[in-house]
Amino acid sequence: MDKRLHRSSTDRKIAGVCGGIADYLGWDPTLVRLLWILLTLAGGSGILIYLILWVVMPDMP
Repeated sequence: MDKRLHRSSTDRKIAGVCGGIADYLGWDPTLVRLLWILLTLAGGSGILIYLILWVVMPDMP
């Protein structure tokens, strides 16, 4: 099966970006969300990255 990066339609809190990344990497979505929060608190770049990924990542079919 071909693995593709996409936003999750089942595991989403806001837009499904963290759920999609977790699914792609085989990680727990909570871990990805915690890493995103740490990145956001460490300088605010997490918000910009999330918004860019929201626009760039396709929604799960």
